[in-house]
Amino acid sequence: MKKLVFSMLFVMQVLFAWAQQNGTVTGKVVDSKTQKPLQSVVASIQNTNLTALTAADGTFVIKDIPAGNALLKITSTGYSQQMLPLDLKAGQNLDLGVVVLEEDQTEEQQLSLITITENDLGDDNSGSESTAGLLQASRDAFQQAAAFNWGQARFRVRGLDNEYGVTMINGVTMNKIYDGRPQWGNWGGLNDATRNQEFTTGSTPSDYTFGGILGTQEINTRASIYRPGTRISFSGTNTNYSWRAMATTASGMNKDGWAYVISAGRRWAKEGYFEGTDYSANSIFASVEKKFNEHHSLNFTSIYAQNSRGKNSPNTQEITNIAGWKYNSYWGWQDGKKRNSRDKDIEEPILMLGHYWKINEKNKLTTNVSFQQGTIGNSRIDFSGVNNPDPTYYRNLPSYFTSLYENDATTGLVPASAYAPGGLGGLFTPNYAAATNPLDAKFLAQRQLDWNAMYTANSTPITSNGMVIGRAPAESKYILYSDRTDDTQFVGNSVFNSQLADNIVLNAGVTYRHLKSHNYQKVEDLLGGLYFLDVDTFGVGDQKQSDLNHPDRQVTEGDEYGYNYNLLANTIDAFTQFKFSYKKVDFYLAQTFARSEYQREGLYKNGYYPTNSFGKGHKVEFDNFGFKGGVTYKISGRNYLDFNGLYMSKAPTMRNVFPNSRLNNNMVDGIDSETISSLNGSYIIRAPKFKARITGYFSEIKNATETAFFFGEGLFEDDGGDGGDAFVAETLTHVNKKNIGGELGLEYQITSTIKAIGAAAYGQFTYSNDPTVSINQDALATPDNTNPIVNFGTSKLKDYKIPGTPQQAYSIGLEYRDPKFWWVGANVNYLADNYIDVAPVLRTSNFFENPLGSAGNYFPEATEQRGRELLKQEKFDEFTLVNLTGGKSWRIGSKTLGFFASVNNVFDIIYKTGGFEQARNSNYRELNQDVSSGTPSFGPKYFYGYGRTYFVNLYLNF
Repeated sequence: MKKLVFSMLFVMQVLFAWAQQNGTVTGKVVDSKTQKPLQSVVASIQNTNLTALTAADGTFVIKDIPAGNALLKITSTGYSQQMLPLDLKAGQNLDLGVVVLEEDQTEEQQLSLITITENDLGDDNSGSESTAGLLQASRDAFQQAAAFNWGQARFRVRGLDNEYGVTMINGVTMNKIYDGRPQWGNWGGLNDATRNQEFTTGSTPSDYTFGGILGTQEINTRASIYRPGTRISFSGTNTNYSWRAMATTASGMNKDGWAYVISAGRRWAKEGYFEGTDYSANSIFASVEKKFNEHHSLNFTSIYAQNSRGKNSPNTQEITNIAGWKYNSYWGWQDGKKRNSRDKDIEEPILMLGHYWKINEKNKLTTNVSFQQGTIGNSRIDFSGVNNPDPTYYRNLPSYFTSLYENDATTGLVPASAYAPGGLGGLFTPNYAAATNPLDAKFLAQRQLDWNAMYTANSTPITSNGMVIGRAPAESKYILYSDRTDDTQFVGNSVFNSQLADNIVLNAGVTYRHLKSHNYQKVEDLLGGLYFLDVDTFGVGDQKQSDLNHPDRQVTEGDEYGYNYNLLANTIDAFTQFKFSYKKVDFYLAQTFARSEYQREGLYKNGYYPTNSFGKGHKVEFDNFGFKGGVTYKISGRNYLDFNGLYMSKAPTMRNVFPNSRLNNNMVDGIDSETISSLNGSYIIRAPKFKARITGYFSEIKNATETAFFFGEGLFEDDGGDGGDAFVAETLTHVNKKNIGGELGLEYQITSTIKAIGAAAYGQFTYSNDPTVSINQDALATPDNTNPIVNFGTSKLKDYKIPGTPQQAYSIGLEYRDPKFWWVGANVNYLADNYIDVAPVLRTSNFFENPLGSAGNYFPEATEQRGRELLKQEKFDEFTLVNLTGGKSWRIGSKTLGFFASVNNVFDIIYKTGGFEQARNSNYRELNQDVSSGTPSFGPKYFYGYGRTYFVNLYLNF
């Protein structure tokens, strides 16, 4: 009965709406400088399917607009968008006259922002690239501050990782199936070609997807919507790269129905901001569209963006005190040049074919298919049977000689006064003389990688008469290798948009994705040797073998070794969304269904896991649902109340399903989807001189799984030796997080040329429960124990802060725009409440247990107060950044010459953007001894933001 009543009401609504007499809006769009008409400008009525492109004379016509209040949005690449309120009477034909578009200088700010947000914090091949997700087309004052002013401090909107947002190109989701994050390098260096963007904040509705709680970014590369013309630019900066050249040309739609866009760019640096960070990137983009008639168009887009860049190392405070905050341990001199051992290389071309079908004035169907194949590689040094080449290896540092204490059965520590030359009973004691001797504390004399020493170790001497006269290649003890991910992905996507009635719009879509991801180690450079033996020197017997099907392999350059497997995935998701628009109220309802299917296929029969590493493992499937809705109440034409709510489940990413995917087919026991809920409410003011938005939000993520990959030194042993050195996977399950906060954005036009902008963000981002910690320990693997997981129990993380972003941020700025087309701006930004990433294993009950005693045998010297001191989460210092921007443009005949410059962090403030605790000292006694020394060997490692940086861009439009 309820369904029948609802259906009747819906049909009556549709018939009533169609019975109304609709109106028409016309206008002409021109450039503010030249007053010349602009072609291919997009004019659309918000919350409807009503859209038109301007013709060659700049005119547009939008028909069948329902009577009442509406909002007309006019957008074009390189111009600030115009939002014009309309109040149409029934049957009215409204002529807006001339609409003027001004050049958008924030496009130039995006160029400068990108140079400071590309640093990669991980060594695995995940897609995360810092805060580049903030690069969107929103003109909201808060969003601009978050991107342009706070992005350099790695500020995350609402404290959320970018896997909770959706990035799309032509409706095709670009978030990686592996970790849920977009790989921004896939279209890096193509800013002019990717400027046509639509952005939704939080869970607000998108016409292309159900989305997430962070928002949706849609990049449109359809050739016909680009403004005709050519743009050439050249930039200089002192951030990740030094120089950049870019050129873009767009034809617009010609009379034969063809349109094309071509863009190319190059970025390069011999050395970036941090020591030894080289940079080389080449990008090319092409989009071609054929319009067959008023109903059908085909568009082909190809994107190629190759990027290679040297990373910079996180460092302990001890290393920073000795070598400075710009120090990078990853490079060394070779043949008079700096060579970085940790390069990240990206090369994943994208091909897309789109069909645009305008069924009629009310309905349209857009279908895209995408094929992407390429590789991501992260290089590093591998070694066997020789010393660790890392100059910051703990045995090379002064702290190695000063941070060790003799154990005492009662107190755990012997006071410094008890130490004597030679130590107690001949055991090791702190040696302060060695700590200052470069022969002992080798880091003092050799701060960088010694490439020559590695080449020497990979050879044997040739002697004559007892003298070395040369060297011959031998078995390599050191090699350079890369962790490679070679992905092949196919995506099919279709989105249907229908104007069901004057006040009702339907959006619906379905997406299918298939992925085959080949993951392996690849020998890049034998460093002068003949071959490298593919065995695990820490293993015993068959455990030594990476592949029992091919034991004791001698690998050479270009060979696969170590680990080798495929990850296979099939995902499908669909959504429907209804948007209702009335005079005083707009509201929407949306729902989604998604299915994800994952499987691992081992290509090596690993010696630790001979029965569950080779061949295909079990498939795992996740079915997920989501619902969201929202309402906007129009208090007046200038004041709005907006509310949104969402509840959904989300499949774990492949990264978190397989905790030790490099070696076996095991999955996290009992893994399930996480659930996400969010609420937010906003008060919005849109007046001619004053614009503001104040928002309060709440989001909660439950039952998440997080897998962290790292090299642990002695994690499972307490003897301080190297026996516990291993690449390990730490898995957190049943993780709950709660994010609560507020946002404020203000913009006030003081005079016709002076504008004030303010923004504020205040959040409380915390773990809201105690998750479970487990670590994979390969050494325990046996034929009867094929899943050697060490369960450390619950980690006391509740109320610890979510790391990786300032939880408070404030900005205030002034901008002056002269009528003669020059402008300057300045802003001051205060950022605070950024916390270190804690080691969960240290917050378990095992932390206080003596591993040498029986279960429940706690360290006698341990106290609750000292434990709290040791485990207190470090809070980074707050800091203030001042940024300056400015620009000028000139009209030269039919051409525009422009100049943009920015200086960030004017006062050269040194600040930490993040860091993490090391898990080497995994029990109370070890950590207490290390910290009590004053110079801990395994203290936290930190990342630093840039000091004073500049960006200068010169461009020519014609």
